[in-house]
Amino acid sequence: MLTGCQIVAGSMQYTQVRYIDASPDAPSLDIYQNAVVTLYDIGFGTASSYISINPGSWNFSVDVTTGRQQLANVVGTLALGAQYTVLIGNTTANLQMTILKDQSTPAPAGQVAFRFLDQSTRNAAVDIYLLPGGGSLSTLTPVATHIAFGNTASYIDVPVGTYSVVLLPTGVIPTATTVPLYSGTQTEYVSGAARTIVLIDQQSAATPGFQVISADDYDSPAAIA
Repeated sequence: MLTGCQIVAGSMQYTQVRYIDASPDAPSLDIYQNAVVTLYDIGFGTASSYISINPGSWNFSVDVTTGRQQLANVVGTLALGAQYTVLIGNTTANLQMTILKDQSTPAPAGQVAFRFLDQSTRNAAVDIYLLPGGGSLSTLTPVATHIAFGNTASYIDVPVGTYSVVLLPTGVIPTATTVPLYSGTQTEYVSGAARTIVLIDQQSAATPGFQVISADDYDSPAAIA
């Protein structure tokens, strides 16, 4: 599981924005904010830290690192104190940038907020499970179903715990012998946290399957003190 950097959200006087590169075949990219370069030479699977910017209207764009060829852009109005992800996805020929508003407040006590985004261009729809340590898929129900490329997703609150993210083809009822499409490492999720989980391709088109980016949207100050 690829992990993005985090911010501890609170009473912010600025807007926060981060970038996730989920395009499997895009070249190295430079990211521009209102025509000013902000990040250089990012690659597939990158999840940046949050960057503080002023609220208002912004034009975000990506150029090929080696030669100022713009591949995509998106314009949006960002609110004071909010957090956003600019998601760079799809194949190079159809590269897209999408602005997503992130959760910048804690999940309810005893809960963790998850948002699942599918940016895998070469895989069919999946059901997503959160498998606790020592648990069995055959006893679980999915936390999200029929997640397909380009889905729009809201946050889902689940009980705190230590889980691995597991992907199965949509509609498959797991048994003791079911082999997942993807099974991540066990990760502890604490009360109040918010996470964005992005499903991406293996970079090589010859290699089937998924990778997963986990990006930290919110952690309470007490949880990381």
